[in-house]
Amino acid sequence: MLSAILDRVFRTEGARVRATLIRQLGDFDRAEDALQDAVARALDSWPRDGIPSNPAAWLLTVARRRSIDLVRRTKGHGQLPDLAADADTDDVGPAALSGIDDDRLRLVFTCCHPALAQPAQVALALRTLGGLSTREIARAFVEPVATTAQRLVRAKQKIRDARIPYTVPTREDLPVRVAAALEVVYLIFNEGYSAAEAEAYLRPDLCAEAIRLGRLVGDLLPDEPEALGLTALMLLHHARRAARVGPDGGIVALEEQDRSTWDRDEIRAGTAMLDTAIRVRRPGPYQIQAAIAALHANAATAADTDWGQISALYGALVRHTPSVIVQLNAAVALAMAGGLDSALDWIDRLAGSEELREYHLLPAARADLLRRAGRSAEAAAEYHRAIALVQASAERIYLERRLRETEGTPAVAQADRPEGAG
Repeated sequence: MLSAILDRVFRTEGARVRATLIRQLGDFDRAEDALQDAVARALDSWPRDGIPSNPAAWLLTVARRRSIDLVRRTKGHGQLPDLAADADTDDVGPAALSGIDDDRLRLVFTCCHPALAQPAQVALALRTLGGLSTREIARAFVEPVATTAQRLVRAKQKIRDARIPYTVPTREDLPVRVAAALEVVYLIFNEGYSAAEAEAYLRPDLCAEAIRLGRLVGDLLPDEPEALGLTALMLLHHARRAARVGPDGGIVALEEQDRSTWDRDEIRAGTAMLDTAIRVRRPGPYQIQAAIAALHANAATAADTDWGQISALYGALVRHTPSVIVQLNAAVALAMAGGLDSALDWIDRLAGSEELREYHLLPAARADLLRRAGRSAEAAAEYHRAIALVQASAERIYLERRLRETEGTPAVAQADRPEGAG
């Protein structure tokens, strides 16, 4: 019990203290060393003396003392950082911590600076904001620990060499930088939601970490509705985690999932968060996607799903983000709303896109619509194409299951609907 409490405290308070130390010391590695020393001392004293009333203050005090010791050894007394004044106190009061949330916000934008490559942004955000170990990040990337360690080293070196400022962007730059930060958070979530190259298709731990980071960004940017929209979207998707993979290891189509296993608390939280974002009246892609997810999550049965409204929302999403992948999803929604022939025409037009050439969900979506239309032979051919392209074993199992059903059944009733995303 105590170990679980300590782990939670270190994950939450450690990230806050790390952000402040990075600002004060101007160096990621020195801040990390100081924090690790403080954590080691906490593991020794907290089980004996109890968790302090202000864990962040305790960790910051000890880390400051450690960093001062390090500076004295390497640079001498003449170059001590400003934090020396607090080194002899037993605790740090509220005034000393008043900027800690601002420090985390600065760290969000530093990790997600456009000068860094996106994989480096994700790794650095997981390490400094999420508190994940290098080993945990390597597992998320499905790569050797040494590769992840080098990625982190290069990212921190880039920040030093390019003198990337540890600041919140100006008002003019803020929209673009917020969008980049939210994209990093969503990348983390998607890796946990459907890990194509990992051993397990679902990584609930990674999804939960992304949701925590999303909440953090939302708390730090309360006037940014897209931050709320993204967190709502992640909550609504994550709520279905228990139903998304079947006994055979294959994914379960949305309309076939056991809705009694969905997390109703997360659905209510996500829906409420979306409502708050919508009231700001600044719609964006994450809010629109969250609205689509909310319609799915709040439908009592698959038959109760309002596909007409979902199709309309996809139309709005296409106007915001006219990518071919969004259009593919919009075409499927159009078919579900009754426009099957138009949807097939739309997918046929998308088939010429270079971006979708190796994308297994294109033939998978076309196969499902053909299956619904009773064109079993054509559907089977598309399922074969999708299986040849798919990487994740959970998706391959699902497609093979559908292929067997299609080849063994002469036609599928018109009342059947094509699958939505698992």
